[in-house]
Amino acid sequence: MPLRIGVDIGGTFTDLVALDEATGTVVNAKALSTPSELLDGVLRCADQAGVDLADCRLTIHGTTIGINALLEGKGARTGLLTTHGFGDVLEIGRGNFLRMYDVLYRRPTPLVPRG
Repeated sequence: MPLRIGVDIGGTFTDLVALDEATGTVVNAKALSTPSELLDGVLRCADQAGVDLADCRLTIHGTTIGINALLEGKGARTGLLTTHGFGDVLEIGRGNFLRMYDVLYRRPTPLVPRG
């Protein structure tokens, strides 16, 4: 039975949904995520849903782990090197934003502090 599988690996839970292409049957499962071994949650979900990953013809994967680490400030210290004269690019940003003429607008704190 050919399957299409969608997996969402989050910081707390891993979700899986599988579509049997032959019958149109859809099954889903949820398991705790294991940050150090992301595949563990996927395998637990596959077991719960009763699907054989060997039958998978298409996998769609999504995750919030990277953006969560960035927003929570829990990622590794990061540096950025720029070409001479372009050090302000991150702070200046793009010249096209919604509140361009709002004199009370405050830019958000940069994700990477200037060093």
